[in-house]
Amino acid sequence: MSLWAAFRAAWRALQANWLRSALTMLGIVIGVAAVITLVAIGGGAQARVAEHIRSVGANLLLIVPGALNTGGVRGGAATSPRLTEDDARAIAREVQGVAVASPSVSGNVQVVAGNANWATRAHGIGFGHLEARDWPLAEGRMFDVGEMNGSAKVAILGRTVARELFGEESPIGRSLRVNQVPMRIIGVLDRKGQNASGEDQDDTVLLPISTFRNRIHRWLAGPQKRVYVISVKVEEGWSFDSVQQEIASLLRQRYKLQAGEPDSFVLRNLSEVLEAEQASGRVMTLMLAAVAGVSLLVGGIGIMNIMLVSVTERTREIGLRMAVGARSRDILAQFLIEAVVLSLAGGAAGILIGAGASALIGQLADWPIVLGGGPVLLAVGFSAAVGMFFGYYPARRAAALLPIEALRHE
Repeated sequence: MSLWAAFRAAWRALQANWLRSALTMLGIVIGVAAVITLVAIGGGAQARVAEHIRSVGANLLLIVPGALNTGGVRGGAATSPRLTEDDARAIAREVQGVAVASPSVSGNVQVVAGNANWATRAHGIGFGHLEARDWPLAEGRMFDVGEMNGSAKVAILGRTVARELFGEESPIGRSLRVNQVPMRIIGVLDRKGQNASGEDQDDTVLLPISTFRNRIHRWLAGPQKRVYVISVKVEEGWSFDSVQQEIASLLRQRYKLQAGEPDSFVLRNLSEVLEAEQASGRVMTLMLAAVAGVSLLVGGIGIMNIMLVSVTERTREIGLRMAVGARSRDILAQFLIEAVVLSLAGGAAGILIGAGASALIGQLADWPIVLGGGPVLLAVGFSAAVGMFFGYYPARRAAALLPIEALRHE
């Protein structure tokens, strides 16, 4: 008996009792649908985390002041007033693998344009800030050297601020007041979206760092030029770890920290955050897939049960087939193919249901769905394996029947 003939015989046998066949496939359908849905949602979660991290900036290291000790109590990160513009310049000059090291300060401000006003957060930035953050301009231009060094009254708006103050009109060349200080708008940032904390990154106003110190938050002005953050962009091909270690070593030398003394700064590597989030997402996806795999095993046991019943019901048919020349391997192939067809049909239905459920969940929850070909092929392969594994024993039992005894079976 050829493979195609065995397949057709198996298909006819399944069609003869389609309701029982459908109920037999139910466990496989549920298991595969669960696997597909969970993998798609898990992949979407990882993609969203990666998108959030990339929205902050690729190859980005953030350096913030460390904890401040006051009266024996150690504060959180960034409570120490250390880190200056000179530190940023030293990092850019002395550490290999650093493409940009840009200092920045920030504070809450009230911006007013005409009758519109908006409370937002302003950032005083140094050269290379937008490059470090991978944040292009949608229109206009960046601050030039004279504006950066001369406390010029110029500003670049985030998309949210531009929309709240000027609607759909272009704000380039127009004026606004930042904490009552008039500014000329020279640029609008491209849309950035929310960061990993859910904050709207487009709700911002950028000013030259000298402007922010001398005109907006004057208490920051002074010879030391303290900064809140130094954004470091690592060049492609350089190890984050080695650059991070060199920066830490340089800053410890600059602040004359003794061996064993804690750092007065904190280095935040966003790539590590990304890797940690992706690793936890992968573990969670694998755990959920393992739970869904239990459904597949239960479905496989159901297939074996039904196939054993089928062998018993069709014993006389098996005897007749053997009497007219069918060999044991033909009987084995027929029942084995029936089990595999049951399993594969259940797997195909499960893939369709899982893909539909994933798309529905993604639409209702506004959640990205990522479903590649790998999980689909894995589901198909696992379904076939389940059919062969759990169908072999009933098929072997049918093939081992003696023709005379099978024909006598009532």
